[in-house]
Amino acid sequence: MLLNLGQGVAWDNWIGRGVRHNHPEDYPKSIKGCDIASFDIYPAVHDSPEVAGKLEFVARGVERLVKWCGGEKRVWNCIECTHIGNADVKPTPEQVRSEVWMALIRGSRGLLYFVHQFNPSFREAALLDDPEMLAAITAINRQVRELAPVLNRPSVLKGVVVDSSTKDAPIAWMLKRNTESLYLFAVNMGNVAADVVFTIGAAPDSAEVEVLDESRTLRLKDGRLDDTFKPYGVHLYKLDLRRKPIFLKNQIAPC
Repeated sequence: MLLNLGQGVAWDNWIGRGVRHNHPEDYPKSIKGCDIASFDIYPAVHDSPEVAGKLEFVARGVERLVKWCGGEKRVWNCIECTHIGNADVKPTPEQVRSEVWMALIRGSRGLLYFVHQFNPSFREAALLDDPEMLAAITAINRQVRELAPVLNRPSVLKGVVVDSSTKDAPIAWMLKRNTESLYLFAVNMGNVAADVVFTIGAAPDSAEVEVLDESRTLRLKDGRLDDTFKPYGVHLYKLDLRRKPIFLKNQIAPC
């Protein structure tokens, strides 16, 4: 049983809930009757100044839904990829990728895409008529599938300390490992650029770090990794453990 909830999961002021807007306590009751709890909010094309352009509402909704489910339900969420009802604005491929990784890092276990469009004209499967966005989502999905064995492993908690150059660009992260590699998935939750330093616990003094899907590498020095994030930017890091053993002593939580 999949229950897809509205944008009130992330935005308390959503008037679509009528007299029950600003009552998030209703949701834990609603999800008792489902196996998978999902929701949707589309900030890139949103018509409210409170939400429009603020992609972090996607992450906020996933985080709240995960908390309300208390580990008893799987959490999914919907991702925007068309004009939907906004004739003047359409998400960019970069915004869609950011929303996807925000959701995954915050605990989403399944992604749905809203492919319909109502304005400026009705198109039932508008995504299929948009070569640029279709190619972007195809690439995103391929990467997520390839990383699924890693994403489905337990997360390493408290394994990273993050220092952002501005409080307006908090960095959400998720640390995973298998027998061969350590993965750090990170996304800028703010609409401003930032210089970021990651300190990874028990990391080697020096190592080469691959930045996935970006054709570049970085150097880990004294357990520190430095990088620059664009507004709502995403970076996915891979550190090879086979060259030098790494022993992480941090708490392990079930995925």
